Amino acid sequence: MTAVLTRRPGLARIRAGGSPLHLVCLALVALVVLAALLAPWVVPHDPNAVDLGGALAGPSAEHPLGVDAAGRDTLSRLLLGARTSLLGPLGVVVFSTLTGVAVGTVAAWRGGWLDSVLSRSTELVFAFPGLLLAILIISVYGEGLLAPVIALAVAYLPYVSRLTRSLVLAERARPYVSAHQVQGHSALQICLRHVLPNIAPVVLAQATINFGYALMDLAGLSFLGLGVPPLTPDWGRMVFDGQTAIQHGYPLSAVLPCVFIVLTVVAFNVVGERWADRVARRDR
Repeated sequence: MTAVLTRRPGLARIRAGGSPLHLVCLALVALVVLAALLAPWVVPHDPNAVDLGGALAGPSAEHPLGVDAAGRDTLSRLLLGARTSLLGPLGVVVFSTLTGVAVGTVAAWRGGWLDSVLSRSTELVFAFPGLLLAILIISVYGEGLLAPVIALAVAYLPYVSRLTRSLVLAERARPYVSAHQVQGHSALQICLRHVLPNIAPVVLAQATINFGYALMDLAGLSFLGLGVPPLTPDWGRMVFDGQTAIQHGYPLSAVLPCVFIVLTVVAFNVVGERWADRVARRDR
């Protein structure tokens, strides 16, 4: 007699939709990603071209958003800065999600002493703030994007690991897992073919929310002068560079990247939370 194996609806069953706010945020996320991808081909000026004679000039036909204290075109730096501002959080989310899912799955599936060791190890990371860890690593390895990305990825890993562990424990108690075990399928086959696809919507929803927080953290490090090098277009670095302009009564070059950061973080968080709500309602 062949057992009938059923699977819960996975990622393909989660369809887009929602309130006007969610749709607006989804469109904003798409626009920011599109700007980051196309920036090298659509920027009107060289983002690092210095023109001290025209420094702090307001909006004009040639420079629609004005220029900063070094005479660099603000629009060009905003567009190209989207690449760096999104690339860093993407690295944080990819590393923390892949590692966290692996750790959480192994801990939940194996149980026993291995579960205790992995769970206690990840909990220790909670006691060490991610920004402080990033600052310590940057002080050793210097400026750049790699050090803060690794530090924040380690700091975000426990959140993904704990979420994955609880989801896998719930999935392992379902009848289809026992049926596959009886048929002789290995733990790796069951996890890769059934368990992980079933929990993917929840994990990806959390990853979307983490992306927004990572963007904000990395922008904060750049604002402190601890992120990307000075000449690299980056929203956080633009706020740092714009402090001089604010002191001279020209806040546009600093305010605009702040607006981009806030809107992008809010958009990613709304999209992620909406996705998580839809998954939660589906599972009731």
